[in-house]
Amino acid sequence: MKIRELLFAGVVALCVLFVFALSGATPAILAQGGTYELTIAHTNDVHARLMPITSSNSDCKAEDDAAGKCFGGVARRATALQKIRAEGKNLLVLDAGDQFQGSLFYYLYKGEEGQKFLNELGFQATTFGNHEFDDGPANAARYIDGLKLPLVSANVDVSAEPTLAGKVKPYTILEAGGEKIGVTGCTTTETPILSSPGPNIKFDDIAATVKAQIAALEKQGINKIVLLCHEGYEPDKVLAAALDGIDVIVGGHSHTYLSNNPPDQDKDKALGPYPTVIKSPNGDPVLVVQALAYGKYLGRLDVTFDEKGVPTKWGGAPILLDASVTPDPKIAEEVAKMDVPLQELRKKVIGQSSVDLNNVDNECRFGECNIGDLISDAMLESQQKEGVQIALLNGGGIRASIPAGDVTLGQVLTVLPFGNTIANFGLKGSDLLVALENGVSRAENPGNEGTGRFPQVAGMRYVWNPKQPVGSRIVSVEIKQADGSYKPLDPNVTYKIATLDFTRQGGDGYSVFAEKAIDPYDFGPTLSDVVANYIGAHSPVAPAIEGRIKQGEAAAPLPSTGAVMPNQVWFASLVLGGAFLLALGALLYRRSVR
Repeated sequence: MKIRELLFAGVVALCVLFVFALSGATPAILAQGGTYELTIAHTNDVHARLMPITSSNSDCKAEDDAAGKCFGGVARRATALQKIRAEGKNLLVLDAGDQFQGSLFYYLYKGEEGQKFLNELGFQATTFGNHEFDDGPANAARYIDGLKLPLVSANVDVSAEPTLAGKVKPYTILEAGGEKIGVTGCTTTETPILSSPGPNIKFDDIAATVKAQIAALEKQGINKIVLLCHEGYEPDKVLAAALDGIDVIVGGHSHTYLSNNPPDQDKDKALGPYPTVIKSPNGDPVLVVQALAYGKYLGRLDVTFDEKGVPTKWGGAPILLDASVTPDPKIAEEVAKMDVPLQELRKKVIGQSSVDLNNVDNECRFGECNIGDLISDAMLESQQKEGVQIALLNGGGIRASIPAGDVTLGQVLTVLPFGNTIANFGLKGSDLLVALENGVSRAENPGNEGTGRFPQVAGMRYVWNPKQPVGSRIVSVEIKQADGSYKPLDPNVTYKIATLDFTRQGGDGYSVFAEKAIDPYDFGPTLSDVVANYIGAHSPVAPAIEGRIKQGEAAAPLPSTGAVMPNQVWFASLVLGGAFLLALGALLYRRSVR
């Protein structure tokens, strides 16, 4: 009997091999035991940083780069990719969005710079970041038209937008070593309040739409799926735990650094391991990766799949593109040519600063920063003739730092690249409190999405408590008076406020500005011009942290804004549930002692 079974198995095996031979099929390049090995090189949130940057993410001077003090740049990225390709392994090269916005290259080229080097460096797929819509859907369409790689998105529905309809794929199927890998994408549903996609584009639920594309890929026999998702590290982990079928999430948006190194060996603070491994509902591992931002690192993930397409082994790390990586000379020459028209802007000195103007590690998204103080002071001064008392700036609008010394117009435009104008309007004190609650609603965790709404201010100061539920975090607010003293916010008084046109119209969650503004005017001077003029008039500037924004607790916090937030519901449920359990325990105890 056993001999018959062995003979039967042998015949079946020979038949399978015969079919392969007739069909001309080439089996995938597999490791021992029927497994498949794949390397994924990845970027995210490059933000038009074609040239090297400093440790504080500002433009790198040539002498600092020569001294080995700078990082990144597309020419170093090209070299790092060449080195990986030379290994001859199965390879995918992927990008998770936000090529747009953040340097003078975007200011002039409006996305052509990102398009050019995604093509030249051989990237195979990308997705939308929220900033790809900063100059509207028509500019996003021009970007896609010039790409030699697919832009994929499961949840961005562009079918009703004439400039983009038909240009975005829900997924693509790539091949490496004869094996097919499905790649789909997703973009934060908060894009309409973070950018300018217009009224025709819908940002559908990420989990539902990604699930549908996983099913479509699996129906075609694809069992290895990569998701390019521009929604942030924390949401990526939640998504990984909620859906079956995803093997790797290449993330972006939160500018997160992941590492397995001891903290003292890293240039940047890691928020988790690389990769971060999450179990899907069926227990399979999902590998979540991200590579900080601005092209400082090139992510490299090495993963082994079993015959069912499940990851079984993994490794790799973000590659720091420092002085040890020689820039590719051809790419460096192309960048230099593109930089020629920017030299005049970069060289025009508009003033001096005697201190570093810092936004290191995106600190303006989580607390007071001296560059935030300077910008909000400039806003307030420019609008005081209009009777403005308070300036409020979303910290995410501050995109870089400026080192001490001469300050150029190019540096100011790099810090403030969006072209926003200053808006002024009246607002009741009670509504200002609602706005501040929105501003601090995400800032307790650096991994959170939406931290860019954090409010930098002038003409006021406030205390907030990150331990309190969202909607009840503002502890105290005081308004600066003409004599320099401070008085508590009066909820019934109307204050005159300056902010950006973006936030006045509801951007970054400031819907109260759009709904409750009194006599708004959104067409004031451009913020970058105001800041450049302010630095010129007050040079050398030397802003210091003044205590405008503090964390703390109070015995009698301000009244709630009235919004019932999920955390409050959870807390109330916890209290009621605890009381119920105590009562039940007491009842059972009485019965047991009878």
